[in-house]
Amino acid sequence: MKTFPVKAAWIFPIVVSVLGAVYVLVFHSFEDEVKANLPSHSHPQEQEAQTVSGPLTVEVLLQRTYLDGESSQEVIYETIWSMEDFWAAYADWQMIDQDLKRVIFEQEIDDISPLSKVNGFFGLTEDGILTIFNGRPHEDQVIQSFYQIDVKKLESNLLEKLKEGIRIETKSDYQEVLNQYEPYAIKK
Repeated sequence: MKTFPVKAAWIFPIVVSVLGAVYVLVFHSFEDEVKANLPSHSHPQEQEAQTVSGPLTVEVLLQRTYLDGESSQEVIYETIWSMEDFWAAYADWQMIDQDLKRVIFEQEIDDISPLSKVNGFFGLTEDGILTIFNGRPHEDQVIQSFYQIDVKKLESNLLEKLKEGIRIETKSDYQEVLNQYEPYAIKK
């Protein structure tokens, strides 16, 4: 039987490699087992955030409030690729609430609402309160009420205009009517 001389230089790297592989296998399986058995002290949101990969789609609720008191809501779904881009897109909005699935923004619009532009009329309620109506005053669809008018002091042509309804289509129409009738407001 022929024996081959074994050189220690060959054996040492082989033994180190085998021991390294065994160590890695044992260590990683032990680490996974420990992680699986440890109680989680993080919040559910943190756990969910850790599992998110790729873009995130959220519901965005946009609430607008107009000068005439009307408000509107719009729901859109945004796919967020970059949080910086997302926040930049809504820089003019005020964030009201947020969670992982929904963000609510609010914005005050320095104009009258689209509803008033299409079908808004100033008029008086039965109590003599200056009001914006959706349609003519006799239809009683109130958008916003302002102040009570002293109809006894009001000139007859101004009273007639309010009974018929004063059409408003722009912010300047809105402001003009408020300014015109403010001197007749009953001060409390």
